[in-house]
Amino acid sequence: MAKETEELKTLGITVKKSDDMPEWYGQVCQKAELAEPSVIKGCMIIRPNGMQIWENIQAFFDARIKTYGVKNAYFPTLIPESFFKREEAHAEGFKAEVAWIEKKDEGGERLALRPTSETIMYDSYSRWIRSWRDLPLRINQWCNVFRWEVSDTKVFLRTREFLWQEGHCVYETEEECEKETKEYLQEYVRVAEELLAFPVLTGKKSEHEKFAGAKTTYTIEALMPDGKALQMGTSHNLGQHFAKAFGIEYVGSDKEKHLPWQNSWGISTRMIGAVVMVHGDDKGFVLPPRVAQNKVVIVPILFDDTKDKVVAKCKELMHELAEFNPILDDRIEYNPGFKFNHWELRGIPFRLELGPKDLEKDSVVFVRRDTGKKEFIKTSEIKKKIHHSIDEMHGDMFSKAKKAMETNIVSVKEFKEFEEAVKDRKLIKAAHCGNFDCEEQIKQKTTATCRCIIEKEVSKEDACFNCGEKAKYFAYFAKNY
Repeated sequence: MAKETEELKTLGITVKKSDDMPEWYGQVCQKAELAEPSVIKGCMIIRPNGMQIWENIQAFFDARIKTYGVKNAYFPTLIPESFFKREEAHAEGFKAEVAWIEKKDEGGERLALRPTSETIMYDSYSRWIRSWRDLPLRINQWCNVFRWEVSDTKVFLRTREFLWQEGHCVYETEEECEKETKEYLQEYVRVAEELLAFPVLTGKKSEHEKFAGAKTTYTIEALMPDGKALQMGTSHNLGQHFAKAFGIEYVGSDKEKHLPWQNSWGISTRMIGAVVMVHGDDKGFVLPPRVAQNKVVIVPILFDDTKDKVVAKCKELMHELAEFNPILDDRIEYNPGFKFNHWELRGIPFRLELGPKDLEKDSVVFVRRDTGKKEFIKTSEIKKKIHHSIDEMHGDMFSKAKKAMETNIVSVKEFKEFEEAVKDRKLIKAAHCGNFDCEEQIKQKTTATCRCIIEKEVSKEDACFNCGEKAKYFAYFAKNY
């Protein structure tokens, strides 16, 4: 018992989420065995528990994009320096983040570890695309990328290397490009809301915040419990800039040469960090059931005279519930309470407890991770109960997160109100002039940035909260990760 008590102190979360969220977040990621910092500064090790979440995000999203005709490919990690120089705005936007390798290629050119793959992919596109019959071209790759972050790094949220997908499509017309650019963004909304159970805001990025080299950037933004916004995914209408820079052109059905239109879009392992922060509690991780690999843990209540019968029944349940990938924790060196804490920390959505009394009643104790509520369920009904509870728990988690986000949105009209809202860690809705310098001034004064532009028309009376000039649009502002 003393050993278990001491282990609980070591293995459990030692700080409350509301008291010190950064420390809480780090503990949950490490103690739930999701990820941990690497010995290589700024990098992370994604452990199997974390990787399973990413694999399930991959499976969900990959199936969705294939309905659009997107095909997966893979391109080199190393990118020649000359490729970056072909698109000036893109090169300048990534200048501070590019990691260069010391050894040059055979021609004496520097090589970079990809921060994103527009340049290396579009060099190939310039050879692949010849005719209008080659369009649309829809390619995606699942890979790692490198950003030489110098700020404080946090696993999943901000690291020098992370995993993501990046889609890169080419079209004949601007209308088709714009349409699908927005459709891919909505697929990201589906990942967040239908799989990961947290709400997001959608909108267009300001000129100040858009992707380097893009014509237009669309984004999904989530609000974390500490009041900071987290950019969860972006979809960019690249216009024809990259086509011009990389010599991508095609002969149309009119026998004339044309420049195509392009987009790019991506989500990353940052989404896992959002799941931790939005849903986790003081006991640890709370994993949304739809994305959980192991949806159930079975904990037998063991006594010497009934141990064999109870374990045998638990193994029967393992077989019956195989579709949920159940875990059987039949370790004899730990008591049930220790096991409960162990699996609560790791966020397993549902727990089944079965002891000799339950065996007599042909029932089990069913416990939901998010509420801790216990129910006695007949063993013949348990599969049906789990199926129902997956959607019920997902819906409850989403509703709770949405309510938390909505109650933390405030509208302001004056800069003083804006400053107070930033201090109070709110997501701020305000009218803005759209001026680049004005937005930079707001960032310098408060560290808050424009997260996305709201599709809502401004009136003649609406003025920028900062400079007082006529407002061009409404937007959300917040501090961000």
